[in-house]
Amino acid sequence: MITVISGTARPDSYTLRLADFYRRLLNDKGQETHLLSLEELPVWDRNPQLLHTEQQLLIPAERFVFVMPEYNGSFPGRLKTLIDNSDIRKCWWGKKALLTGLADGRAGNFRGLEHMTGILQYLHVHVFWNKLPLSRISDELDTEGRLLKPATEAAIYAQIEGFLEF
Repeated sequence: MITVISGTARPDSYTLRLADFYRRLLNDKGQETHLLSLEELPVWDRNPQLLHTEQQLLIPAERFVFVMPEYNGSFPGRLKTLIDNSDIRKCWWGKKALLTGLADGRAGNFRGLEHMTGILQYLHVHVFWNKLPLSRISDELDTEGRLLKPATEAAIYAQIEGFLEF
């Protein structure tokens, strides 16, 4: 099972649209894939909703796809809090992760991708080498979650193919 994590709580975000694109693509490739949105998930403590999310989407997952917006030179604290308040060994250790960053600026959350790589490696997660920073996301994705540029779509398809072989 693969869990795609939309790394922001902002409603109607490009992050959620892109995460859903990854989910659909992986499902089309025959992978059991689920989407975890942080929009409504309380992550501030180990509450019943977080524990349910762990049982349904984190612990059973063998792989994760993190789609993370740039936030103050890194990624949103809500995503880090999800990790911090989860059962680290059951949810993360020994699993695999793919990282995609996005931003309206020109770096595509490159720093956030590197920051998350260090955190995940500390948690014994194997991070796929092909991390994709997507810049100027408002020019890359429409309001329906469709990619607008063939080169970006090709880069994501190649990233997914490599991750499934990883």
